[in-house]
Amino acid sequence: MARLLPLLVIAVWIFIWYRNRKGASTRPRRTATAAAPARLSKEAAALGLLPQDRQDTKRLLHDPQIDGAREAAERGAWEPAAEAMTAIGKDWERRTALVISLARAAADEDAWLTAWEAARPGDPGAAAVRARSTVFLAWQLRGARTADRTSAEQFEGFHRVLLRAREDIARAIELAPEDPSPHVSDLWAGLGLGYPHAYVHELWAEITDRAPHHYEAHYSALQYWCEKWHGSAELARDFADKAASGAPAGTLLPALRLVAHFEHLDRPFNGKHYRTPEAMAMVDALLADLPAVRPDHPRLPEARHLLAFFLVKQKRHAEALEQFRLVDGCVGSLPWSYFEDPAEKYCDYRERAVQGAR
Repeated sequence: MARLLPLLVIAVWIFIWYRNRKGASTRPRRTATAAAPARLSKEAAALGLLPQDRQDTKRLLHDPQIDGAREAAERGAWEPAAEAMTAIGKDWERRTALVISLARAAADEDAWLTAWEAARPGDPGAAAVRARSTVFLAWQLRGARTADRTSAEQFEGFHRVLLRAREDIARAIELAPEDPSPHVSDLWAGLGLGYPHAYVHELWAEITDRAPHHYEAHYSALQYWCEKWHGSAELARDFADKAASGAPAGTLLPALRLVAHFEHLDRPFNGKHYRTPEAMAMVDALLADLPAVRPDHPRLPEARHLLAFFLVKQKRHAEALEQFRLVDGCVGSLPWSYFEDPAEKYCDYRERAVQGAR
């Protein structure tokens, strides 16, 4: 598949996308109605749960391998990142998670990545990180506001850097043809450049040829198919259902149904949306998948956060509390990241589970 489309075609995509100004870099922030300040009750404290001010809203989980590489990079050392990349090898799920973590650091300061590239020209790990970091940089230039609150200058920089990212992505693919992570980066470039459906179908075939049940890739594609971007509620839910239905145990792909459901609710606090037979079945299917999921799966904590949220809505408080206890301390995850104060929202729902389970 040709990785660099003609610039004229891309320019047309950008014009159409900019004219329509569809989508946003994140879902509009939601605020609770009449939510009381989240406090640590004596019951929660007795369970060893952490107060709101000790919840890390930037991190999804503590992973010594990935965290160690990123922290070293933030100190300016690239060698631990290269070593971690080698150690992970063809574990595509964890390799993509490492690429994403390192790329976030490089989007803020890339001197260490430049040193890595200079020391090891043609290193596929460095190329994959460079590709994703350029995508992250583009989104930083755009900002997190909705399209109608984003300036023409921000859009211009956003699109210009995304076009540059496509060149970095093509190079990363050339250096490591088996690695799906550059293709996943291309999905996020396509979110901003407005890739047509036909191209995304072709891109998706490239990804699934390499890693048919790659959760990070599926989550990224699901975002493209959401109504807020280039699809619809029907397309997103259909994509999630097909992925979950055809997946072997332990892939976490049943979580996609919960993501698609949550993404398309206009009133996310209305409990009736979570207590339908369909929603109950989604939760049960993901609960059934968890025992087969590898403990070091980088997106397992997010699945647990989603379950905790849905289970509270379904008034299954004891089951929700079990999930909260397994993820407490790191709340940089759906659904909390879509709210103004993720830690407060998390602790509010956690307290409902604590009290409801008594």
